[in-house]
Amino acid sequence: MSLDETARQLKLAVHDAQVAFDCVGLGDLERAQEHVITARAAVDAAALSLQQALHSLSPEEASAQGEQAVAALEERHSA
Repeated sequence: MSLDETARQLKLAVHDAQVAFDCVGLGDLERAQEHVITARAAVDAAALSLQQALHSLSPEEASAQGEQAVAALEERHSA
């Protein structure tokens, strides 16, 4: 099990939560609700992925894969 999916889903959840927050500030409650729902779905997917990783990875593997997953997302984001 790789932590790439966990990190990716968490990044998506953060984005959708921020958009929902901004929509609330603009008074666009329908759009805010849509983004809250998609943020929740991304968090649920991350939790499932993380649960699988907890059962299949040693602490050493988790550390190495987690570092790689976060670095890869940051690299893609900055490119």
